[in-house]
Amino acid sequence: MLHHLSKLTAAFAVTCLLASGQSAPAKLRVLVIGAHPDDCDIRVGGTAAKMAKAGHAVKFLSVTNGDAGHQSMGGAPLAKRRFLEAQESARRLGIMEYQILDNHDGELMPSLEVRRQIIRAIRQWKADIVIAPRPNDYHPDHRYTGVLVQDAAYMVVVPNTVADTAPLDRNPIFLYQADGFQKPAPFRPDVVVPIDSTFATKINGLDAHVSQFYEWLPWVDRKLDTVPKDPKERKAWLAQGRSGRISDAERKALVEELGEAAAAQVQHVESFELCEYGRRPKIDELRALFPLK
Repeated sequence: MLHHLSKLTAAFAVTCLLASGQSAPAKLRVLVIGAHPDDCDIRVGGTAAKMAKAGHAVKFLSVTNGDAGHQSMGGAPLAKRRFLEAQESARRLGIMEYQILDNHDGELMPSLEVRRQIIRAIRQWKADIVIAPRPNDYHPDHRYTGVLVQDAAYMVVVPNTVADTAPLDRNPIFLYQADGFQKPAPFRPDVVVPIDSTFATKINGLDAHVSQFYEWLPWVDRKLDTVPKDPKERKAWLAQGRSGRISDAERKALVEELGEAAAAQVQHVESFELCEYGRRPKIDELRALFPLK
């Protein structure tokens, strides 16, 4: 059970991992991978802002260029627009980089070519932690992004695979982003990060993706007429729609992490499940890597 780790989080994580025969840098290198140029922001924006503020190196990577995600524009003009939106979101969140791979939106396949792109990205970032979707989702790009990261997980340490980029010395910790899908198995919140302190920052990052949150997604949901015209009202509308319910499983994990009194005060969270394919620290060691206060 962990309590109030704020300033001691990184040091405690190093101590735990050294005791278990592992070693970890005091400052982590975190790579968040999504299918489209807003997916990382949705699932990990608050945590990314907290970790960046704590001095960790955080990078977002979109596996597709987003060139199909709009009702009235597409192709290269949309891809350029979404690239610029992503760069603005990165600036607002305070992360180091937002890379977008030039694969077509809606056409992603778990091919060897794209797997090599993922392996290179993980190696080049020298990632300690990689956060990606689970491979079960309504959108094929989301599913295949999960598959691609799983397929890359072990291969990032194999020297003769993608030999043009130096392999990592050790396998990163791979984590799944939260989702609500129940089959073949529901998401398990191994780590629950309170993001009350960065929720406004997260919404400000999402607000940069104008083409998505104020145009495309409301249009798909047949709610485009509900989007406010005033920028301040629009951002408040976005925040209201992104204030998700904390599940019973997340509440239980929060109590384990923070204690009952502190956990009861938390209103916004982002959660992560440990993937079996990378390094597998014990849960208390894993939680110590994240800013839980």
